[in-house]
Amino acid sequence: MKSFKTFIAEGRPSQRHPLEGHEYHRKTNAELEYIAKDAHKAAEAMKSHNTTAENKYRDQANDSATVRYYRQKHGMADWYKKKYGHVKEEVVDESAAWQRKEGKNPEGGLNQKGVDSYRRENPGSKLQTAVTTPPSKLKPGSKAANRRKSFCARMGGMPGPMKDEKGRPTRKALSLRKWNC
Repeated sequence: MKSFKTFIAEGRPSQRHPLEGHEYHRKTNAELEYIAKDAHKAAEAMKSHNTTAENKYRDQANDSATVRYYRQKHGMADWYKKKYGHVKEEVVDESAAWQRKEGKNPEGGLNQKGVDSYRRENPGSKLQTAVTTPPSKLKPGSKAANRRKSFCARMGGMPGPMKDEKGRPTRKALSLRKWNC
């Protein structure tokens, strides 16, 4: 007679998900649907000819359905995607374009690529590129004129030097010049 502990050790290794380690977990849902349809057709073709082959195809269709049902019921958690290769490990840059040279305008402020990368990192942000139109050409009270006035008031009061130790203008000085402050 087996003890209770022996019985538990003989069970499935994990109750996390069905068919743990099965190759079907690595396939997409579309591939699994194709496998299920193909296996069902093959099983019907083998009916009354070769019961072993028919059972093999029915098992394939059932395994495919089991994996798809699990995904539908529980979704594909991060651990699941990593374990079965649904997530490709990518080399991620240290920072977004708006924090690197490629997202900055050499004349000051951010370029369009920098603004786009900032908005991707900060959903809901309404960041735009600089208002470079000279103040004399802006209609007083217009949206652009108000943006420029607000930026100049905020940035002009920021602490920090206008030139670095080598006498070059800082990013602060460049942005104020670009906005015509």
